[in-house]
Order: sequence, then structure tokens, then C-alpha cells
Amino acid sequence: MAITKVWVEEGCTSCGLCEGTAPEVFEIDDVSEVIEGADVSQYEDEIKDAAEDCPVEVIKFEES
Repeated sequence: MAITKVWVEEGCTSCGLCEGTAPEVFEIDDVSEVIEGADVSQYEDEIKDAAEDCPVEVIKFEES
């Protein structure tokens, strides 16, 4: 199954872990955001790692 959508729910603490794990997909402004236009299909392992390691569990993704 391929990741088709990635988002960050409310509650992000801006720890920077996701940006460090997948800088091609996530960026920290005030809170973590998914970079618009990021090709999430190329970074599936990194996205899954970021979601698994997120201390507040707000990184979500959808697979199809």
C-alpha cells in the first residue's frame, strides 16, 4: 500500500523530530506542517518513522 496523504493534527509541540527525519516532507514554522507539493510516495519509510516516533502522535497518513 502506498501513502497518498500526510497531515499533522492539532497538538504539535514543534519538537523538530519529523523535520529531522523527513525534511523533504515536513517543515517547522510555528508548528509542523507538510510541505505543499511534497512527493510523499518517495519518502514512505521516513513518513512512517516520523509518525511512529512523534512524541505527541499527531502525524497521520493515509494509504491506498
